[in-house]
Amino acid sequence: MRTLRAAERDARGLDITPSAFTNRVGSITDRNAVRAAMDGVKTVLHTATLHKPHVATHTKQDFVEANVTGTLVLLEEAVRAGARQFVFTSTTSTFGAAMNPASHQPAAWVTEDVVPVPRNIYGATKLAAENLCALFAREHRLPVVILRTSRFFPEADDDPEMRAAFTPENAQANELLYRRADIADIVDAHLLAAERAREIGFGRFIVSATTPFQESDMAALRTDAPLVVRRLFPEYEALYAAAGWRMFPNVDRTYVNAAARGALGWRPKYDFAHVLASLRTGKDFRSALAREIGIKGYHGEAYRDGLYPVR
Repeated sequence: MRTLRAAERDARGLDITPSAFTNRVGSITDRNAVRAAMDGVKTVLHTATLHKPHVATHTKQDFVEANVTGTLVLLEEAVRAGARQFVFTSTTSTFGAAMNPASHQPAAWVTEDVVPVPRNIYGATKLAAENLCALFAREHRLPVVILRTSRFFPEADDDPEMRAAFTPENAQANELLYRRADIADIVDAHLLAAERAREIGFGRFIVSATTPFQESDMAALRTDAPLVVRRLFPEYEALYAAAGWRMFPNVDRTYVNAAARGALGWRPKYDFAHVLASLRTGKDFRSALAREIGIKGYHGEAYRDGLYPVR
């Protein structure tokens, strides 16, 4: 919404929380609210969701209502309103256990061909929502693009061990090698998906920063990630040392964005090479949009563990 407003595009924001970028306050599970908001709309960008950090505070039924029923309502009302294209923000979390190889196996090379194995209600309901999108694309010829996004929010990791071992900036710089994108690149991918949805018809794409790794690197990454990174970026160690940063000792997966780059014409700008260039010049490697948005959190209250509730 920030980007569309800045470009003076006619955009309407529906959200359960009031904000400067919310035109209508309401839930995607409220059909009347959705129908009123959908009037005259040609493109639907469906980003609403209960997320992984909500697993500790919401029931499985809550997830079904928000992520599955809400998606169904949006799809039905989009068809009813004559919308021309529908973009659904999904998640690489749908892959679930498929991204966690056994300790003796190489890191997972994750493309769209990997069969999802959701390991929590978040992944399960997002995958169910994807399948509803596919159904409406078939039954109603509604052009739909599903974007399986990797991490892109700037807050600290939800794993307390990771937070204890690495600063958020260090961890997120490392993740841009294999499992993260900047929110500015995520926005670009959504806008390109909207532009190309009718040409694509139906598509499901991984959206993550372009990895420098090859599939042949997966075995070495599982045992000695710094060795692989040093081979690809010989200068990284000195730049990291000056910043007081460390590379992860190993990597268990790598997201591959080749299909998204090919089908959408997407060219993400914020990758690991950009991180190193920023370290050389003493600049923040995050985009201006990421810095502007900052950390919003997932709940209306604070917890002992910061953003993340502990049950």
